[in-house]
Amino acid sequence: MILFIDSAGIGLIIPVMPTLIEGLTGEGIDRAAEIGGWLLFSYAMMQFLFAPIIGGLSDTYGRRPVLLVTLALLGVDYAVMAWAPTLAWLFAGRIISGIMGASWAAANSCIADSIASEKRGAAFGMLGGAAAAGFVLGPAIGGVIGQFGDRLPFVAAALLCAAGTIFGLIYFKETLPPEKRRPFDPFRANPFGSLIQMAKAPLVIGCIAAIFFIQLAAQSQISVWSYYGILKFGWTPIVIGMTITFFGVMFGITQGILSGKSIARFGPVNTAKFSIYCSVPSYLIIAFAPNTGVMLLSMVIGALAGMCFPALQQLMSERIDESSQGELQGAIASSISLMAIIGPPFMTRIFADYADKQGLYFPGAPFLVSAGLIVIAIAVLAVTLRKHAVTA
Repeated sequence: MILFIDSAGIGLIIPVMPTLIEGLTGEGIDRAAEIGGWLLFSYAMMQFLFAPIIGGLSDTYGRRPVLLVTLALLGVDYAVMAWAPTLAWLFAGRIISGIMGASWAAANSCIADSIASEKRGAAFGMLGGAAAAGFVLGPAIGGVIGQFGDRLPFVAAALLCAAGTIFGLIYFKETLPPEKRRPFDPFRANPFGSLIQMAKAPLVIGCIAAIFFIQLAAQSQISVWSYYGILKFGWTPIVIGMTITFFGVMFGITQGILSGKSIARFGPVNTAKFSIYCSVPSYLIIAFAPNTGVMLLSMVIGALAGMCFPALQQLMSERIDESSQGELQGAIASSISLMAIIGPPFMTRIFADYADKQGLYFPGAPFLVSAGLIVIAIAVLAVTLRKHAVTA
């Protein structure tokens, strides 16, 4: 429920970001996309830096206090962004949101605390499904209430975080007993220290390398989707919200239901392989889509890629001791955030270069690049699994 509310809060503001940026800056859609990329860069940079710290703190003090404090402060930050009078304030808000949003590591660690290793893939999938479900509700509501003001979704996000904090105070029980906690080590609680620790398990670092490229490819959807839809298909905030909602429904079903069943029947390796293969045609369809209907088809195919991450999480979690599960999740979160740092400026720059009236006009270029990145991820994963003779 905490991750659901966290994701819904983020999803609420996605449909109105293009118009909010245009209103604050007076720039056109191509320039607004670049600024939006840098806002995502700021958010991701903070997640990259703070995810290992949040994960390490949860290994020391428990998951409950870390999750509830970060969610409460995230709500305060959304309230500040609802008021933000300038672009600088908006950047400041996204920086704070990135710090508080690094709680993903602690949330995933709850699974490792509570679920047997051979069943964690399904549980990780359910957690991902809950986060995806947040994107079902968030963008849909954000797109509707955004019609009445581009600040209202931030107010709604703040209230949602407050409700989540109250819910957690009442219902959320600690999952990490004191005897399994470890002292906080600042030399390990940083992006590079946690990755160095994970490198001691070669299969884990290989899977993380594959995740690098998967997440870098995903930045085209995260950072360009709204601007691409507005430019190519004339989408309104409501349509943007509904397309994201549709993908969230498909992704939630895939991660929350299908991933667990697939891992149980075919194993995490076969599930990861099949799932990652689905990403390539999905990105190619988006790049050349002639209308919104074809975009919806791409989302159906792309949602199947959601099974890859829970499968890889199970493989990695089985190879890390119980006292360092928060550190593992912090390392994974940092790797995702690193790609989210590089990805938005990279993808929005490609979009801007091919979305103006100069030179070749091909606004789908970022999605074509993403298809190539997935091919690299497939190769990295194949080499990793073959090197360590992992077949099931």
